[in-house]
Amino acid sequence: MTSMDVPLTKSNLTPNEDDHFAMVVDFRSDTLTKPTKKMREAMFNAEVGDDVFDEDPTVKILQEKAAKMVGMEAALFVSSGTMGNLIAIMNHCNVRGCEAFCGESAHCLLHEQCGASQLAGVGLRPLRNNDDGTFNIHELESKLHKDRDHEPLSKLVLVENTLNGKIIPQNWIKQLVSFCKEHSLKLHMDGARLWNASIGSNRPAKEIVSGFDSVSFCLSKALGAPAGSLLCGSKEFIINARRVRKVLGGGMRQVGILAAAGLIALENIPALKEDHRRASILASSINEMQSKVFSVDLNTVQTNMVFVKVDSNIVPATTFAKRLREHDDDKIVVKCLAVNNWIARFVFSFEITDDELTLAIKKIKRVISQLDPNL
Repeated sequence: MTSMDVPLTKSNLTPNEDDHFAMVVDFRSDTLTKPTKKMREAMFNAEVGDDVFDEDPTVKILQEKAAKMVGMEAALFVSSGTMGNLIAIMNHCNVRGCEAFCGESAHCLLHEQCGASQLAGVGLRPLRNNDDGTFNIHELESKLHKDRDHEPLSKLVLVENTLNGKIIPQNWIKQLVSFCKEHSLKLHMDGARLWNASIGSNRPAKEIVSGFDSVSFCLSKALGAPAGSLLCGSKEFIINARRVRKVLGGGMRQVGILAAAGLIALENIPALKEDHRRASILASSINEMQSKVFSVDLNTVQTNMVFVKVDSNIVPATTFAKRLREHDDDKIVVKCLAVNNWIARFVFSFEITDDELTLAIKKIKRVISQLDPNL
C-alpha cells in the first residue's frame, strides 16, 4: 500500500457464480475507492453548519486550503467535477448567445451530456486534439467570431489537464494563456486530475494553472474522497458561482461531513506517484510480450492511466475485457473498461497494491496469450 490508510472494509474477495472466491483487481476507474479509516473518522468528527448560509466551518477550511493550493483568491465546494465545469461555463459565458472552445476529446464535450448547451445555452466548439492533448491555437484563432449581430460571442476556452492520463505541456499552456489575454477570452481548466498532472510533471499546481481565470479539481478521483470537487477563481467569480450552484441544486447544507474527507484527501497527493509507477509497470509488462494484437504507447503513460490498443480485426477490446473478468482456476478477476472495440482502459488508484498488480499482470498476460494467435 501507499502512505494512505487501508480502507476500513476493504476486501478483494468476491464470490463468483459458483460460490467460490476470487481476487478482484479493479482498474475501471480511480473513483471506485472507498474512504479510508482516517477519512471516516474525520467525517464522524467533522464540525458542521449550514453551507447554504455559508456557515459550515469545515467547508470553509477546505475552500480556503484549495484556493491557496492553486494560487487563486477563493474556492467553492461543489458536488462533482461536472457541476464545477458547468458553473464555470455559465459564469464566464454570462450573456445569451455565447460559445466556448475545447478539445474534441474533452470531458465537458463528451461525458457531461453537453450540459453547456443543454442547461446554459452555450455552444461548445470542438478543436482537433493533438497526440499530446493540446490543440492548434491557429485553428482556435480561425474559429473565433466577432461581436456581430448574426454570430455567437466567442467568450471561453476550456483545457482539460490531465487528458486521458496525459499531462498537457506547460509551454503550450503559456502560449494559450497569452493568446487568450490578447483576444479577451476567459480560460478555464478542467483539472479533474490536476494533482496527477502536478505530481507527474513535478510542477506546483499554481504554476500549471497560472493565467487561468478558473480551475476545478476532483477529490474523488485518485485522492480517495467519497465525493466532491473544488471550483476556484477570483472572489467575484466565486460569489457568482455560489448563486449558480444554488439554481443547479448544489446547495448541500451540512456538507462539512464530505469536506472533512476532502481535507484528508489533499494530504495524500504525494502518494499519487505510486499510482503512476504501477501504471508504468503494467504498460511495460504488456509490451514485453511483443504482441501484434495488444500494445501500449508508452509515451501516453504519464500518470495513472494505461490505454491498451487492441487490433479489433483480430479480437475486439470488449472480448478482451470480458475474458479478464472470467473466473479461471487461478481465481483472479481483472476489471477494466473497453472504451471502444480497439481500446481498453486501466486506471490505477491507491487501493491497488504491488501484490495485486503482480496478480493482475499474470492474468492479463495469460488472456493476451490466449487471444493473440501468434503467441
